[in-house]
Amino acid sequence: MSLDGSTERLRPKSRTSKTPLGAARLEAAAAVGFLVAAILAVVIARPDLTRFSRFHPSYLAAFEFGLLLVYLGYQQFLLHRLGQDLGERKELFRLITEHAADMIAVVDVTGKRLFNSPAYQRVLGYSSEELRSSSPLEQIHPDDQRKVMEAADQARRTGIGKKLEYRIRHKNGTWLVLESTASAVRDERGQVDKLVIINRDVTERKLAEARLEHTALHDALTDLPNRAMFRDRLQRAFERSKKNPAYKYAVLFVDIDGFKVFNDSMGHSVGDEILVQISRRLANCLRFEDTLFRPFDGEKSIPIGDEVLARLGGDEFTILLSALQDPTDAMRVAHRIQEALGTFSVEGREVFISASIGIALSTTPHAQAEELLRDADLAMYRAKTLGKSRCEFFDPEMHTKAVKQLDLESELRRAVSEEEFRVHYQPIVSLQTLRIIGFEALVRWQRQECMVFPDGFISVAEGIGLVVPIGKWVLHQACKQAHIWHARYPQDPPLSVTVNLSPKQFSHPLLLADIEEILKTTGIAPGTLHLEITESVAMADPDKTRQILAQLKAQGVQICIDDFGTGHSSLGRLRRFPVDILKIDRSFVSHMDADSSARAIVQLIIDFAHNVNLKLIAEGIETAEQVSQLRNAHCEFGQGYFFSRAVDADAVGRLLAANDREITAASIQAKTLAAGAP
Repeated sequence: MSLDGSTERLRPKSRTSKTPLGAARLEAAAAVGFLVAAILAVVIARPDLTRFSRFHPSYLAAFEFGLLLVYLGYQQFLLHRLGQDLGERKELFRLITEHAADMIAVVDVTGKRLFNSPAYQRVLGYSSEELRSSSPLEQIHPDDQRKVMEAADQARRTGIGKKLEYRIRHKNGTWLVLESTASAVRDERGQVDKLVIINRDVTERKLAEARLEHTALHDALTDLPNRAMFRDRLQRAFERSKKNPAYKYAVLFVDIDGFKVFNDSMGHSVGDEILVQISRRLANCLRFEDTLFRPFDGEKSIPIGDEVLARLGGDEFTILLSALQDPTDAMRVAHRIQEALGTFSVEGREVFISASIGIALSTTPHAQAEELLRDADLAMYRAKTLGKSRCEFFDPEMHTKAVKQLDLESELRRAVSEEEFRVHYQPIVSLQTLRIIGFEALVRWQRQECMVFPDGFISVAEGIGLVVPIGKWVLHQACKQAHIWHARYPQDPPLSVTVNLSPKQFSHPLLLADIEEILKTTGIAPGTLHLEITESVAMADPDKTRQILAQLKAQGVQICIDDFGTGHSSLGRLRRFPVDILKIDRSFVSHMDADSSARAIVQLIIDFAHNVNLKLIAEGIETAEQVSQLRNAHCEFGQGYFFSRAVDADAVGRLLAANDREITAASIQAKTLAAGAP
């Protein structure tokens, strides 16, 4: 058997092999044949020799005996020579395996280790005993085990091994990269009997390759990705958006305002230091998932993603923002960049740095990825033309829309801090007695001279995380106002106040604590507070909804389901919720007087509610006919413009003070108008 570590298959040598061992066997066979032939010739010719020879027969016998001794001696010589040759080969194999830098292993067809060279302990730190007592796969990285097993299986099946690379764990816990080749050893029947595996540690080579790749794809000054990497990642994003139209991305082109003048006046070394500081601030402005920027530690390559912050050259930087949810995300990043630049300190001097930023969105049709970079560049130049230190979208219409939304977000934040919100109250009326039994609190935003209704700002407030503090403020104001009404206008039962909970407010972990605190500080009876959630919110996660509602009920408040009939709830599932009141959606009520189907649906909801002991409030009542139909259907309560629009707290006070609470629907409208309701 030969063991030369090559990728050629190792085969047993044939008897006609030209190796030293084969040659010795041929010599022995030839010598034996010669001696046997000589002895046979002497024996056969012995009578003739004794007759004609002058030698005595005893001389011939001695001659024959001498030939036999020569044969035996030569045989011993050959055996000694063979043993010496084998010893030399063993010594040679020992010297090769002990001093080889590569790791050599022999395993059987089951994967059991039969031999491991000493290099394993030098390279990996494991002793021979540790290797024999463990599976060959134990030290291999989990992500690489499959390909190693497949390569070994292929070598066993075909007798041909292939070169592969995989990671293996050193005894100290670090990972090395090995380059491995496997060669098959066949038995006398030609079947693969063993595998000779030669492993080479290529970790340093892989690190060197990674360093070279890093140098080729990164800026030498800032260590940011360079133009080549940015173009590659932009092309990937472009191709991905072609396959998946829902995938959206943006390119930001950032140019430092007046940098050339600064660089020329203070020197290039100072300019380089400023560029390094700018690159760090840009990286800090981005969300983690927006940027590829990582410091290179010299030990491993940097992971590459779809998002890139790059330096194109000079004072130009580009940013690829992937997986955008909204165009304002790009504008928001641009504003963060402008806010983060500002003042820099270099060599004891402070300088002010600003940037002009162009933004191009993938939603604009492009034939090539480079066109997006071009559009961002054009938008950047437009930003410079319009006064610098600003950002511009390539699409003017989208730019206008994004700016308006960002302005709205900014104004909403200020409105929360300065309490620009107002609470208006719409009366809830008993349809049988036409008496006001409570009010629904509705938030308004006093935006300068304009009163903004919830549909104009609630969705934006939800997007920027302001809906919870706004909702808490409304809840506190409504409970405080209810306490005033209870003191000034006592009745049995007291006036109720209904407050809507947004989806985020309903699922907020501090909801229960907030309600408990508000009830305590305002001093109202818990039963007079009605908390309202929509049907869709209730059915989003029924188990969680049931748990939260049970905790709210334990505090003594009433629970109301709004917009009932518009969602996809099961009546049977709804029965398991601890609910007190259902609100019939206005879409059904508004069509009752003209649509028999709407009347039938309303009647069905009323019958269901009465069967499970729930009270009903019909929303959106606008005509006397609707009031009459709802009364005949035995709906208890109603609200809508027919009775009153939502009015401020002062108007409610004047309204309640002007009547004895046993009033007609017409008088409610008249008194509301007299009170100055908007």
